[in-house]
Amino acid sequence: MAALGAILVVGVVGYLVLGLTPLDAVYQTVTTVTTVGFEEVVPFGRSEKAFTIVLIVVGVGVALYALTAILGLAIEGYLGNAWGRRRMDREIARLEHHAIVCGWGRVGRSAAEQLVSAGQRVVVVDADGQRLGDCPHPFIVGDAARDDVLQRCGIDRAKTLLASLDTDAASLYVTLTARHLNPDLVIIARCRTEDAEQKLLRAGADRVVNPQRIGGSRIAAFALQPHVVDFLEVAMHDADVAFRLEEVEIAAGSTLAGSTIREARMHEGDGALLMALRQHNSGGFVTNPAGDVIMGPGDVVIAVGTDQQLSTLRRSATQPGRGR
Repeated sequence: MAALGAILVVGVVGYLVLGLTPLDAVYQTVTTVTTVGFEEVVPFGRSEKAFTIVLIVVGVGVALYALTAILGLAIEGYLGNAWGRRRMDREIARLEHHAIVCGWGRVGRSAAEQLVSAGQRVVVVDADGQRLGDCPHPFIVGDAARDDVLQRCGIDRAKTLLASLDTDAASLYVTLTARHLNPDLVIIARCRTEDAEQKLLRAGADRVVNPQRIGGSRIAAFALQPHVVDFLEVAMHDADVAFRLEEVEIAAGSTLAGSTIREARMHEGDGALLMALRQHNSGGFVTNPAGDVIMGPGDVVIAVGTDQQLSTLRRSATQPGRGR
């Protein structure tokens, strides 16, 4: 563009020196450089013709190069964005049992980071395309409360949806839409007020999280029981430690289904430590369950152990076994 501008300036100045008026000089320069081919505005002598020849040779080449470069950049940018969008859409279409994060704010970013660190695939959706500029995950730009947007995110194949929009009303609409599209979806919604929490639960959210309340509870817990909080933080989120705290659901017909806690511990030997059991029928927790407690399908075991111990526990809880 600078070269093209310089050529136009040189052409105008040259024709002014040769005696043309300012308007004629601009007109003659533009028609010459752009190869339009109109006749000369005034009869040309030898000097004008020589200058025009030089202007054609240099100016036309620069103009063609500049216009070609601009057009190439425009086409490359358009095609690059279109190709990137199609590739991302194909990637999303292949996902199954993934998590959909609605809202790419501070809470959404943190949640997506934790999910990815745990091996969960994530799709992000936000109405503000500029906020998604630095998103490292597959994303959709659009209103998460719209059916078509959530369908593009693969909501029928998703396992979890996190509604963390800018307002409680927006999170409520997303929760209603998502529950309608996928009744089996696990929906975790963010709220800011007590009133919104109850509305989100009635709308179909499985869990509602108030970051302000959780922040206050964590501050108090650090003041009262800092070592307990540190242990839970390390066990839940630190990938560098040798042990982890994890939940495992017992499938029907698996090795653990119908077994007692004592039998499970004997079977696992030095395996994961079974800290608590959430029974499917009652929904309550049995902390440090007794040896004669029977585990049934749908029960959830809370255990701590190494990755290998927890992997063995997951296999026993999901793969077909003797059952009872």
